[in-house]
Amino acid sequence: MADETVLLGHGSGGTMMKRIIDDVFAATYGSEELAQGNDAALLPAPAPGERLAFSTDTFVVTPHFFPGGNIGRLAVCGTVNDVATSGAKVKYLSVAMVLEEGFPMDDLRRICETIREVAAEAGVHVVTGDTKVVNRGHGDGIYINTAGVGLVPAGVELSGANCKPGDAILLSGTLGDHGICIMSQRENLSFNAPIESDAAPLNGLIADVLAAAPDTRCFRDPTRGGLASTLNELGAQSGVDMVVSEDDVPVKNVVRGACDMLGYDVFQVANEGKMVCIVPAEQTEAALAAMKANKYGADAAIIGRVEEADETRGPKVFLETGFGSRRILDMLVGEQLPRIC
Repeated sequence: MADETVLLGHGSGGTMMKRIIDDVFAATYGSEELAQGNDAALLPAPAPGERLAFSTDTFVVTPHFFPGGNIGRLAVCGTVNDVATSGAKVKYLSVAMVLEEGFPMDDLRRICETIREVAAEAGVHVVTGDTKVVNRGHGDGIYINTAGVGLVPAGVELSGANCKPGDAILLSGTLGDHGICIMSQRENLSFNAPIESDAAPLNGLIADVLAAAPDTRCFRDPTRGGLASTLNELGAQSGVDMVVSEDDVPVKNVVRGACDMLGYDVFQVANEGKMVCIVPAEQTEAALAAMKANKYGADAAIIGRVEEADETRGPKVFLETGFGSRRILDMLVGEQLPRIC
C-alpha cells in the first residue's frame, strides 16, 4: 500500500478502506472468522452448562508507544484480562479503530503487528472490527476499542460478592509500573533504572490459579484507581473489610521513588498486567505457587486478608503500615494519572 499516512478516504467505505482493511488489518491479525467478510462473525455456540462472558473497553492512551508496549498491546491485554476475571476461557476479540487523518501508516502497522502478537500469546482470535477516520485535529492519532467474548465453564462462579472473612488477598506482581511508565514518558522524566509498562495477558495465569485453587472467590485487575480502588470495590460488594500489609506489597524501588517524588500514592496508581485474587485461607499457598510458576506472576505475594466489617460503619480497606499503625485506604477521587489506557 503506497499511502504513508491515514487519509479520510480510508474510512469512507470505498476502495481506500478496502486497502487499509486488507493490507494492514487483515494482513497482520486477520483470522478465518474475520476473512468471512460478513457484517457479523459466525461463532460456535457454547456447550450446555457453559455461559458467555463479554466485555468491552476503549483505549486512548498517549504516548501511543512506550517502554514495554504500545496502545495495541493495551487494547488486547485490557479486554482479555477483563473477560478472564470471570473465569472464562477467552475466545474472540473485536478491534475497532478511530484514526486521525495524517496518522503514520508505519505506526499503524506496528500497532497492528503488536495486536497480532499479543492475541496469539493469549490464544484469542480477532474476528470482527470497524474503522473510522476523523479530520486532522479532531482526534489524537488513534483510539482503539476492543470487545471480548469467552466461555465460562459449568461450575465456575467467580464474583466480587464472594469474599469471606478469613480469605487471603493475593497480588500477582509489583504495583504501579504502568502508570509511572506512562507518566514518565509523557513528561520526559528519567530515573536511575528503566520503568516499563506491565501490560500483559493474564488469562493463562488465571487458569493456572483456578486449577490449583478451585474455590477461588474472585479475580480483579487493578487498573484505573489502582489497588486501593479495586479492594474498596470488592469490600463493598461482599460487605467485608480488606486489610493489607504495607510491607508485603511488592513495589519496585524505582516506582516507589518516582511516586515519592511526584506525590502519588502507589496504591492508587494504575496497573495493566497485575491481578488481585481472593482465595480461601486453606488454598492460599497453592494459589500463590501457581501464580509464581507463571511468567507474569514471578513477583506474586500474599498481601493481606479479609475481615468481618463493623456493621455500624460499613466495609473499609485498611493499610497496616511498617510503623505498626493502621490507616484507611480510600478509593481514588478524581483523575490522578490521566489517560493511562
